[in-house]
Amino acid sequence: MTPHFARFAAIDWSGAKGARHKGIAVALCDAGQAAPRLIRAPGGIWSRQAVADWLVKTAAQAPTLFGFDFSFAPPFVARGDYLPGDLTPQDGPAFWAYVDAICDDVDLGAASLLEVAHRRHFYFGKADGVKADFLHNRACEAHYKAGGGGKPSTIYDAIGAAQVAKASFTGMRLLHLVRPHVPVWPFDALPIAGSLVVEIYTSIAARDAGRPKGRTKMREAAALDAALAALGSDAHAGAMLDDHGADAIVTAAWMRKMALRPDLWMPRAMTAQIAATEGWTFGVI
Repeated sequence: MTPHFARFAAIDWSGAKGARHKGIAVALCDAGQAAPRLIRAPGGIWSRQAVADWLVKTAAQAPTLFGFDFSFAPPFVARGDYLPGDLTPQDGPAFWAYVDAICDDVDLGAASLLEVAHRRHFYFGKADGVKADFLHNRACEAHYKAGGGGKPSTIYDAIGAAQVAKASFTGMRLLHLVRPHVPVWPFDALPIAGSLVVEIYTSIAARDAGRPKGRTKMREAAALDAALAALGSDAHAGAMLDDHGADAIVTAAWMRKMALRPDLWMPRAMTAQIAATEGWTFGVI
C-alpha cells in the first residue's frame, strides 16, 4: 500500500559554515498538478534551524512527504563501521545523536567533526594521501552506480563546492532534531498516516523529468517548465529561479508523482541491515 500524502516538500540543502545559507531552497506542492512553489525563508535567507522549525510545524498541519538531498548516514555495511577504528554508535539514529552531541558548530553545522574530531577519515587534499583510499560508498550508492545511474559522491570527500560531506553531517544533526516529531524512512517504518522524511537525489528527479545525464541543472524557464510538464505538473509562474530553487521545484513535483509507486518503497536490494544503518535514497530501485 502506498502512502497518501497531502503535500510534498523538497529541500535543496547546504552544509556551508555560518548561520544563513543561500544554497538552501524549500519547495512545496499539494496533491494534484499545481506547480510547486518556493517557501520564503524567515528573514529572506534560510538557516538550517529555520528549516527544522518549519518542517516540524508543517508536518503537524497536514501529512507531508519531506525530501532532503544529503546522505542520511555514512557507509556501514561494506566495512562494518561508520568510522572504522573510532568508537561510534552502530545504527543511523544513534549515530545522528552522536554527531549532534560532539558538534557545537553554529546553526547545526558539523565542520568540527570533519576537521577535528574525526579528521583522519576525510579527504581534504593530497596531503591526506591517496584519494581512492577514502572513496567508500553505501550499498544504495553502489546499487545506483551498477544500474547505470552514474558515479556517486562519497561522504568522506570534503573537497569541492558541493561539500557533500559537510552537507550530510549537518543534515544528520537536523534528522536527530526532527525525528521525535516526524519518522525518517527507512530507519523508521513507512507510516500509514502522518508525515515522513526521506532522502532524495535531485539529479534522479531531473533525469526522470527528461533532463539528460550530466545536464540536470536548469537555468532557463523553458527547461524548468518542460521538466515540470514531464512530471504532470503545471508550469512555474514567475521569474526564472536559481539552480537551487529550480532543483527544489522539480524535485517536489517528482516526489508527488513517485510517492504513488509501491516499488519505490520496497527496493529489492535494501536489506534490514542497510535500512537500519545506512538508509536508502528514495527513487533508487
